[in-house]
Amino acid sequence: MPRTPKLSFDRGTLILHPPPRGRSWIDYAVWDDRVEKFRIPAIYYPFLLESLRQDGSDFTDEADGFQSLELISSFEMPPYLHQEEALKAWRDGGSRGVVVLPTASGKTYLAQLAMQAIARSTLVVVPTLDLMHQWYAHLVAAFPDADIGLLGGGSRDKTSILVATYDSATLQAETLGNRYGLLVFDECHHLPTDFYRVIAEYAIAPYRLGLTATPDRTDGRHGDLDNLIGPVVYRRTPEQLAGAALAEHEIVEIKVKLSQKERDRYEEAIKIRNNFLKQNNVRLSSLEGWKQFVMLSARSPAGRRAMLAHRESKEIALCTDGKLRILADLLAQHHPERTLIFTADNTTVYRISKDFLIPAITHQTPVKERHEILDKFRQGDYRTLVASHVLNEGVDVPDAKIAIILSGTGSQREYIQRLGRVLRKGSQAGKRAILYEVITENTSEERTSQRRRGEKPPQPKKPQKSPKTDDQQLDILPPIPIYEIGRSHSPKAAESSEEWGSDRPD
Repeated sequence: MPRTPKLSFDRGTLILHPPPRGRSWIDYAVWDDRVEKFRIPAIYYPFLLESLRQDGSDFTDEADGFQSLELISSFEMPPYLHQEEALKAWRDGGSRGVVVLPTASGKTYLAQLAMQAIARSTLVVVPTLDLMHQWYAHLVAAFPDADIGLLGGGSRDKTSILVATYDSATLQAETLGNRYGLLVFDECHHLPTDFYRVIAEYAIAPYRLGLTATPDRTDGRHGDLDNLIGPVVYRRTPEQLAGAALAEHEIVEIKVKLSQKERDRYEEAIKIRNNFLKQNNVRLSSLEGWKQFVMLSARSPAGRRAMLAHRESKEIALCTDGKLRILADLLAQHHPERTLIFTADNTTVYRISKDFLIPAITHQTPVKERHEILDKFRQGDYRTLVASHVLNEGVDVPDAKIAIILSGTGSQREYIQRLGRVLRKGSQAGKRAILYEVITENTSEERTSQRRRGEKPPQPKKPQKSPKTDDQQLDILPPIPIYEIGRSHSPKAAESSEEWGSDRPD
């Protein structure tokens, strides 16, 4: 009498033995000589089951290690329309797919609704320890009777609802793979890397939800999300949600002119760099061009001078004294509103912290000190914070009303995340958030700003000969920096792309 085929889970894969009747399952299987059995990637589990059932195969499923849950929320909060629409779109897509919503639009609550709808053991994966603890606190408040644990930061729980960092979930992917029916990937644009993707590939979970404000990646791997999680099933921008789920907001662009002394230094640095690039036939309009410049800069004294000149030009554009004068004016104008200041580098953070007596947070700030600073900011003891990149992702400061970007990369993701820090409605009725973007006029910063906004740069005009430089026509600028303000109530919300460096040069 023939034996009944058995499907079992083995370290991130499935073993199907003995081979069942029918042929459709063969598309997913590979023969493994080591065990003399057919092996199937775990990610194909739901599709394999469908094929076996369509073939009428009789089999025993021993791979399924997840469990049903009774999840009753301890509090009632009517969802926003976009959350209802997103949940329906996800369910209509087979409970697989990516939801693209701006920061502060309630993605955590959407995931809670998805967990209640699926009612299966759930693995939530997040990029940082701060986010891990935020998710844990939310889920414990929502489901106080559920078995909720942590994986990461020293915790190694084995619970039916588990919140894990990407790093820890990757290291445990082979053992976690069959224990969870629903996978929730927060900031899912992190997933398509050679390291993290195994979390999805080694899992049999038939239900998968990806959450992000900006899914696109410059390496093109965002396309892999279709297989790892599912396609984008719902998308909304900050403009579409303003006034409903998010605070009304305004984008204010401030252009700062360099002093004549700064302008002369900037032009000289750009000339040194551009001459080197021209001599070596290098164009910095692509990642490959930038890599070539980095390699050439290490091979000769001229290359090193060119790289140093490039860095000097960036420092002048990003850290001009005119920006600090604008900052002082904005802080005085909006006192005592809670304000976040963002820069592209730690040096500027510490300079602002010292000059303005403002608490600073960087990657060097100890964890306890960081939490203490954020708590005092939320409570109103501190009214202003300055940071580089550490507040871009996974920090909840709902009463922050003003954001000032003094410098940043060309990453649209970073721009949207920084805007999202002030988009939560908070405790203030009728809150109106303002994002100031301070950029240095007639420098590479203007193109960096266009990239992060998703705008196409204007077509270059025909170059003209200038006594200042052979590369560009310069305006004669006044010696005292001034600034101009342009307002945009509805800036273009661009899709995200990651930035390979701190700023692509001119």
